[in-house]
Amino acid sequence: MQVTEERPWGNFQVLYDGEDCKVKRITVNPGARLSLQWHQHRSETWKIISGEGTVTEGGTEHTAVAGDTFFLTVGTPHRIANTGKNALVFVEIQTGSYFGEDDIVRIQDDYERK
Repeated sequence: MQVTEERPWGNFQVLYDGEDCKVKRITVNPGARLSLQWHQHRSETWKIISGEGTVTEGGTEHTAVAGDTFFLTVGTPHRIANTGKNALVFVEIQTGSYFGEDDIVRIQDDYERK
């Protein structure tokens, strides 16, 4: 059974948590966005499943729609924002040496988390 973890911007479910990778299904509510962040120990691949949004990678913004894939390397500031009227859903595949939630270095956060 997968547990859904609620966040101010939406929620996520961990689909797989292994030694070599972690896989999450992430839902971002309309008008919401994740924090601008980077990671010290992992890279992330995002596959957009449904909805539309904007992915920030470093200083570049990309339109994100169903079928798009983004690869975010270790140390690269990134975020995703839902710009549509429906939920934005994507699968995140984490690879690297550590996958804990404490490997999030927030640069900017709409919800004032540290």
